Amino acid sequence: MDLNRAIGVAAAGLKAQAGRMRIIAENIANADSTAKTVGADPYRRKVPTLKSDFHSELSAQVVTLGKVQRDQSDFRVRHEPGNPMADASGNVRLPNVDSLIEQTDMRDAQRSYEANLNMVGAARRMISRTLDILKA
Repeated sequence: MDLNRAIGVAAAGLKAQAGRMRIIAENIANADSTAKTVGADPYRRKVPTLKSDFHSELSAQVVTLGKVQRDQSDFRVRHEPGNPMADASGNVRLPNVDSLIEQTDMRDAQRSYEANLNMVGAARRMISRTLDILKA
């Protein structure tokens, strides 16, 4: 595999992980939000997926951000009779977002992003050293 192709594959990974982190950040930001109107559903957690695609210019398989799916798990319910979004029983439905899971997913995405970034850096160093050798 040539170094330009390696950089291209790593760049696709960077883009995919950046998209994944954006979706996870949106989940975290909405973790404690409520519905806009009484009886409506609150924010539903988004689940990013990754897929493998063939990149014709690179002639290589690359990872891309796939469809963003909605988590169909139950909403959290908190008893807050004073909340304007509470139902007749005094319960408020909150998003099905678990901050601990989101933080764990974010850490995983960050590490994958860093691994791809390190790959780009290593390929650039190899190209630079090759040019130094050719100059000598």
